[in-house]
Amino acid sequence: MADYILSTCSVCDLSREWLESRNIHYIYFNYQLNGMQCKDDFGVTCSPADLYARMLAGDEVHTSQVSVGEYMDDWRTLLEDGHDILHVCMGSGITGTYASACMARDSIAREFPERKIIVIDSTTASGGLGLLMDTLADLRDEGMSLEDLAAWTEAHKIEMNTWFITTDLTFLIRGGRVSKAAGILGSMLNICPMLDIEPDGSLAVKEKIRTKRKAFRRQVQKMEDLATGGYNYDQRVFITNTECLADAKAVANLVENKFHKLRGGHVEIFDVGATIGCHLGPGTVVLSFWGKPRQ
Repeated sequence: MADYILSTCSVCDLSREWLESRNIHYIYFNYQLNGMQCKDDFGVTCSPADLYARMLAGDEVHTSQVSVGEYMDDWRTLLEDGHDILHVCMGSGITGTYASACMARDSIAREFPERKIIVIDSTTASGGLGLLMDTLADLRDEGMSLEDLAAWTEAHKIEMNTWFITTDLTFLIRGGRVSKAAGILGSMLNICPMLDIEPDGSLAVKEKIRTKRKAFRRQVQKMEDLATGGYNYDQRVFITNTECLADAKAVANLVENKFHKLRGGHVEIFDVGATIGCHLGPGTVVLSFWGKPRQ
């Protein structure tokens, strides 16, 4: 067993059970729901269904990253127990948490000069961050050292492909990613934007596809075009979703019918957590897989 801790944030959008089974440490992001402070704690504080119902009813939501102090408090216990830490953050193109984690690392290093803390900008989010962490857990369990695992992460993180399909434009319009006029027209024409995470970690609209069924097929076609090994892809695939499990299963079925060597034999499906869900709203399916470097 490695003598260091592999750590991330709850915005990896896996389940608590999955993370704990892989021995991955995590720290919660924060959000406000109508002024009430909440933790992005895998739906314990507020289930996805309740969160989106309240958002659609007009409740205000605001998200906030992990603070420097929260990182320090969380890591201090691990360091006191004699562990080094490799912490992988959500992409800095979406949130400033990487900068906060680096500040926390520099501050707490003065208290524990004998310990190592490495912080990495994953340049991804949601299931992409989750799949990255799951792979890192495999490499850790195979005996890779802290330094080698950090170097591997930096070298390969750009190969994490994460594609979003959104069937409800309401919150993309509110967040300014889609203009109000384009959003109204898009909703009338059943337009589903397809977004990806760019090499710098930012989220960008890449295509606009008419009808949900075509959008899901196009999402899977991206995996056909980009996945490592093509149809011989033999690693895990993660799908995360915002309260649209039937859609997530439809995409999973398309993937499973195309790729017959998936690790575990099937696609793993998880809920998107509150932090990312507050910006997307219901109706988003996120497909994550290893593939060609993002461009």
